[in-house]
Amino acid sequence: MLCTARSAAKAHMLGSLRRISSHGLGLVPTLRRVMLDNAAGTDIKISGWVRSVRVQKRIAFAEISDGSTLKGVQVIMEDPLMAKGLTTGCSVEIAGTLSDSPGREQSKEIQANCVKIIGDADAETYPLQKKRHTLEFLREIGHLRPRSQTIGAVTRLRDHAEVGLHKFFHDNEFVRIHTPALTANDCEGGGETFNVVTLGTEHPESDFFGKRVNLTVSGQLHLEVFAGAFKRVYTLNPAFRAEPSQTGRHLSEFWMLEAECAFVDSLSTLVGVEEEMVRSTTRFLVENAGAELDFFARDNERLAQLVRRLTDQKPYARITYTEAIDILQRADPVANFAFKPRWGQGLQSEHERYLATSHFEGPVFVTDYPAAIKPFYMLPNPDGRTVACMDLLVPGPCELLGGSLREHDYGRLKSAIEAQGFEEGSLDWYLNLRKYGTTPHAGFGMGFERFIQMVTGLDSVRDIIPFPRHTGRCQY
Repeated sequence: MLCTARSAAKAHMLGSLRRISSHGLGLVPTLRRVMLDNAAGTDIKISGWVRSVRVQKRIAFAEISDGSTLKGVQVIMEDPLMAKGLTTGCSVEIAGTLSDSPGREQSKEIQANCVKIIGDADAETYPLQKKRHTLEFLREIGHLRPRSQTIGAVTRLRDHAEVGLHKFFHDNEFVRIHTPALTANDCEGGGETFNVVTLGTEHPESDFFGKRVNLTVSGQLHLEVFAGAFKRVYTLNPAFRAEPSQTGRHLSEFWMLEAECAFVDSLSTLVGVEEEMVRSTTRFLVENAGAELDFFARDNERLAQLVRRLTDQKPYARITYTEAIDILQRADPVANFAFKPRWGQGLQSEHERYLATSHFEGPVFVTDYPAAIKPFYMLPNPDGRTVACMDLLVPGPCELLGGSLREHDYGRLKSAIEAQGFEEGSLDWYLNLRKYGTTPHAGFGMGFERFIQMVTGLDSVRDIIPFPRHTGRCQY
């Protein structure tokens, strides 16, 4: 083929790009990629960790995993001596030929011709054996639990869920903002913050910054700054709460997905954004991590039903707080709640669980809570008793997310801040946003771990975050 120098150079460049694309970055391919890209009869080389070994008189089997798939890959060694030294937990490189598998557990397997042990694992002390381990036990070996099938599935779901969330926001022209971990404010006003101190100084709480500084509980106030310039913004960042709770619903360090939208004056618009975010992200998991979802729902039809409900086009249920209290009071004679539902009081976990699990059997938005039990920044409703806000309740974690229209009037917000008792002047910058081009705006926050808890059905968020921190516990 004849071509000009320019087109030849272009062809050379495209060829180079194709080689880079096809050969990757020089990294060893994952088991997932090996299985997807190669047909039976192909000579391949894999690496990973041994999940199990079975040696018989004339043949040996090993299951190899590298975290890229739910199930490991079966390796067949026709000479049992090839399995010498192989133990559960050791790392290996294996060369062999890919072949169709006669078994139902996998479509392909590897006929090994060379096995190399990279890192030994003492079979007597390695704690992860081929048996069912409790999640409580796995928490005690947090440095090894990522190799377990359950935590591996959770980790891949976290990864895909984050990609799905970013895709949703980018597709809808939101800009991601990296909100700070250090702040001089307590967004929620609850006082459950971790203080930053400088050891060895006369005034450890103020010497470094000149004032008291906390680890953030929410990036909302900082997001509102950028919503005054970019219209639609979001963040997915760590948050910290010094809440001395020992329940499986709370962590001291967790990840929060938060978003703010300018020029929004309708609660139904905000609810629509939240609903589509949950639906879109769950659908992304179904399409890209279906095996992991099926793993958790294999003996849990209610969980499978919930995932189907989250992804279908039928609108999620919507009720007001007042309607919720009425439903709960009528249910109380049979449900016998420990905390009797009364208007003006917050919904307890048992109330949220009843609404989402028993009454609606799926997601339900509860809107328009009493102003007295909600934060200062929420926009009052015309009735003077409630605020334009919502919580999304779902089976499992109960409250998945919460949001509201924000108070955008300078005078009303100033009065609310003063009534809350914040340090004088500490939120002047936040007030000033209402002086210079204020707009009606709205936002929400969702606990990322609670989203994963919802789609896995796991009881404790401690099994959903890689390194759980809670009162009395901060390993590694």
